[in-house]
Amino acid sequence: MALHSCLLLLLLLLQISLLAADEAFIGVNIGTSLSDMPHPTQVVALLKSQQIHHVRLYDADQAMLIALAKTGIEVSVSVPNEELLAIAQSNSTAANWVYRNVVAHYPSTNITSICVGSEVLTTLPNVAKILVNALKYIHSALVASNLDRQIKVSTPLSSSMILDSFPPSQAFFNRSLNPILIPMLDFLQSTGSYLMLNIYPYYDYMESNGVIPLDYALFKPLPPNKEAIDSNTLVHYTNVFDAVVDAAYFAMSFLNFTNIPVVVTETGWPSKGDRNEPDATLDNANAYNSNLIKHVLNMTGTPKHPGIAISTYIYELYNEDTKAGPLSEKNWGLFDANGKPIYILHLTGSGAVLANDTTNQTYCVAKDDADPKMLQAGIDWACGPGKVDCSPLLQGQPCYEPDNVGAHANYAFDTYYHLMGRSSEACNFNQMATISTSNPSHGSCVFPGSLGKNGTFGNVTAASMNSTSLDSSANNVHRSLVLVIGVVVTWGVVLL
Repeated sequence: MALHSCLLLLLLLLQISLLAADEAFIGVNIGTSLSDMPHPTQVVALLKSQQIHHVRLYDADQAMLIALAKTGIEVSVSVPNEELLAIAQSNSTAANWVYRNVVAHYPSTNITSICVGSEVLTTLPNVAKILVNALKYIHSALVASNLDRQIKVSTPLSSSMILDSFPPSQAFFNRSLNPILIPMLDFLQSTGSYLMLNIYPYYDYMESNGVIPLDYALFKPLPPNKEAIDSNTLVHYTNVFDAVVDAAYFAMSFLNFTNIPVVVTETGWPSKGDRNEPDATLDNANAYNSNLIKHVLNMTGTPKHPGIAISTYIYELYNEDTKAGPLSEKNWGLFDANGKPIYILHLTGSGAVLANDTTNQTYCVAKDDADPKMLQAGIDWACGPGKVDCSPLLQGQPCYEPDNVGAHANYAFDTYYHLMGRSSEACNFNQMATISTSNPSHGSCVFPGSLGKNGTFGNVTAASMNSTSLDSSANNVHRSLVLVIGVVVTWGVVLL
């Protein structure tokens, strides 16, 4: 019996470690409190155009699930709070819910998780008592359908239930909730699921009365003397988000649960607010969400778990103009009801997700951490076989300054990208380039993307960048970045 228990424990730990080792993703929440809610097919079209591959629904809307079918987009569906009581009191009701909203759509619609309620422990204390029953009944229905390995079951919690959250090493959950929390965490651990957590640094900042600096809430760089230090671990924290995630990890370990990963089901920043919300601005919303996306996709992790994925859903896809409450409640969206961006995210280096904005203002630029030698090789290729007119990079021309390989690569890469019709495959350069929504034009150096069209190059047939056998007899381009136009250069590596 002891050996059997040890084997089960080892398998469980392996399953959880594999879950935590998955690459982090950025998803979006899709609220529907709009006076003119787009049709599900329009929603899906927007998701595809933005290369959003993970969404969370606040219900299990049938039309939305049908529209998401065969897209490959990973979908988290929800049991609304008002349906919890019936499901928690009846195994058959839970089974019917799973059949109607999951089994009937899977696997055509790629449902990967079920959110059972939302912030139940802090908003619905009377219903909280039956939350674990609802979790178990939903999971049992998945087991009966042989879907429990593919679809995880959890419940989004508010970070407000974490008390004394800084320093994170002293954090603990509201002890009055322990009779519910402990069996809930035991369920998550035994099923290989994760803790779903809603984190809102905006509210932490607003309620701190100046204790939390705005830059610390927005992921902006801080000088070392401004970083927050956990006095127990001496770990430095540079943003609220990481500190709250680690507080959740420490709070779980205080209850002897140390192997449950965290997924952030909601976070964001409002772009507009009432007079008493002066920091709900377009610039701050842009800064928070742009920095969040880069932070998550860079696999930075947190100080307690560096390099461990913290997959995150942004709140939210659309501004919800019919939501009750202050003005900020209506303005958390990335887009308006017509699919127009509320602001253009600054996403250089974060990949393609949410970078291909609907205004067509996209650029191909060198990654911040790119190898200069590889960038130079990319410049040589673009200005040679790629048939890019690199004359603006010559000394004395508009794009010569700044005279460095990164700036010159930006121009060469972006020009090739637009020459090829802004195809995502044309912005790779051996993984040294990335699509960005930030215009790299400067001074009199105007990049093709800022012209609002796909370049002005006429009928040019560019060389294929997939070739591994470029002309080996080609001359070398001068390495001082004074580029000789039209020279064919040897580069025997795959660029795309």
